Amino acid sequence: MAEKKIIAVFGATGAQGGGLCRAILNDKNSDFTVRAITRNTGSEKAKALAAAGAEVVEADIDDPESLNRALNGAFGTYCVTFFWAHFSPEKEYEEARNMAQAAKRAGLQHVIWSTLEDTRQYIPLSDNRMPTLQGNYKVPHFDAKGAANQHFRDAGVPTTFLLTSFYWENLIYFGMGPKKSEDGKLAITFPMGDKKLAGIASEDIGKCAYGIFKRGSELIGKTVGIAGELLTCNQMADALTKALGQEVRYQEITPETYRNLGFPGADDLGNMFQFYRDCEEVFEKTRNVKLARELNPELLNFESWLNQNAQRLPLE
Repeated sequence: MAEKKIIAVFGATGAQGGGLCRAILNDKNSDFTVRAITRNTGSEKAKALAAAGAEVVEADIDDPESLNRALNGAFGTYCVTFFWAHFSPEKEYEEARNMAQAAKRAGLQHVIWSTLEDTRQYIPLSDNRMPTLQGNYKVPHFDAKGAANQHFRDAGVPTTFLLTSFYWENLIYFGMGPKKSEDGKLAITFPMGDKKLAGIASEDIGKCAYGIFKRGSELIGKTVGIAGELLTCNQMADALTKALGQEVRYQEITPETYRNLGFPGADDLGNMFQFYRDCEEVFEKTRNVKLARELNPELLNFESWLNQNAQRLPLE
């Protein structure tokens, strides 16, 4: 019996990395085994992965020596950063460089980099449709990831660039779910107009990544964009109405109003939704639901995600 290939997973206790870990661990006939990389091997999520059969190792993206140890002997790695831990695009850019360099030193055969568009290619800093943030970005948590693609190219590591989409879990954890308006009725509030929002269940990102690794070298050097469904906010409200058994409306606001909602990162997210709205054709071209389903036959659409998660929505 051939020895299984090690996939070292950054962000193993997070949404994307955790989904990949579980996808591999749940496939008893997999050619791969999981090395879960985390800053804290003593966390409950890390312990759960270990109990499920993962090798759990401690490493810090900011510590290159720990990355060398974490990737030693691995076949491939899943690289992801978490902007919302620090709100610094520069830090995210450097974290990507550290992972790319470590992957090169380890001689890995397949790297997946979880990325997003550099929105400045579509809305330059000189374009006043949306404000420039932190001096050099339009959508900081997109732009740094997109710019960091070059780190992986410069390192010469065999990389698949995975373009992800809006997590539907944001409706549960990020305060974007239905809330009661002044008349007591539920509404979701976005600055999207009538444009479609590319969305996905976060667990499905990991499952699609597993599908990419299973394809071997086929998708190396390619950019793969995934979504579970592209829906207008009115369509999302209709699905929520059906799932919850009570009316949910779409309340449209302007990006400027969203930017000024006052929570940390509101300006970034206001710009993000404006990018989704004003550049809808970008997502329609790059987010391929059909390919996502080929990579992950269990892919959920929004209705099926709601069937599993509607009771978790914190209705305020």
